[in-house]
Amino acid sequence: MYRKIVLMLFVLACAACLYPAAAGQKDIIFATTTSTQDTGLLDELIPVFEKKTGFRVKTIAVGSGQAMAMGERGEADLILAHSPEAEEQFMKRGFGVNRRIVMHNDFVILGPKRDAAKIRGLRSSPAALRKIASSHSLFISRGDNSGTHAKEQKLWKLAGITAEREKWYQQTGQGMGQTLFVANEKLGYTLCDRATYLALKRNIDLTLLVEGDASLMNIYHVIEINPKKFPRVNEAGGRAFADFWVSPETQKMIEEFGIKKYGAILFHPDAVK
Repeated sequence: MYRKIVLMLFVLACAACLYPAAAGQKDIIFATTTSTQDTGLLDELIPVFEKKTGFRVKTIAVGSGQAMAMGERGEADLILAHSPEAEEQFMKRGFGVNRRIVMHNDFVILGPKRDAAKIRGLRSSPAALRKIASSHSLFISRGDNSGTHAKEQKLWKLAGITAEREKWYQQTGQGMGQTLFVANEKLGYTLCDRATYLALKRNIDLTLLVEGDASLMNIYHVIEINPKKFPRVNEAGGRAFADFWVSPETQKMIEEFGIKKYGAILFHPDAVK
């Protein structure tokens, strides 16, 4: 009997090591886009969630592609992404569950004030990119497989241009904030989400030149990682944080975020509509 008890305790101890995300785990690994961190939105929301639930959120701010790659390896409990086509593939392959819309804003094309490519005021982003290409003006890309990078690649395709082959096209491999600073230093054009632009506007000299094109829409979804694929995932924590993002209280906070500090809404809530 004593040996059986010891053996049972040993098995339970091993199981605890193999599956640390059992009930009661407090840490949540959250892989999210850089825009939510660069703008300060996470600083506004996460403390509210932690105080309300007792969970602790460990944030990893990367591009959407890297966030989904983490999800595919079971290295996150949930992700917030803004790369719809890649997200759909992520869901079809069974890595995510319960994908829900959270909010949206839009992308804008920024550039130096002198605007050598003469794109200011254009209503078509592909047309603007064609003018940038034809004038051989410097374009700075994130080049990091993020949602912004995916959108940019789609726009180049619509413009009928393979920009990666050109000398005037440079990739930083960095997040949106760092890419903005590189474009600012080198006086180049770049594609940026409006929220990050508004948050960092005071620190750069780049000018908003193209906006309002329907193809520049930027939509964010929250996705819980599939616990059937990864038993170590903190299923309860991931679901709780995902529910928090789409709750009426949080959606109101998102809608009000940035108005006082930046004079504009940075993200428009969509979950409660």
